Amino acid sequence: MKNKYDNRHGGPYDRGSADSYYRRGRNPHYFIGDTYKTPAITKLTEKELEAYNAGYDDNELEMNWKY
Repeated sequence: MKNKYDNRHGGPYDRGSADSYYRRGRNPHYFIGDTYKTPAITKLTEKELEAYNAGYDDNELEMNWKY
C-alpha cells in the first residue's frame, strides 16, 4: 500500500524513514528544501510529526536498515 504522506526527499516522512534506516533514533525534523543544504525544521506541526513518525515506523516494519 502506498503511504498517504508526501515522501519528498527532505520532507518529514523521508527524514523519519532515513533516521530509521541509519539507526539514528527518532529526531523529528525535516528540511525546507534540499537535505542538509537548507535549514532544518525541528518544530513540527501535528501533521508533520505524524508523517515523520509514519516514515520511521514504516521503515522499522520493513526492517530496512543500513547496519
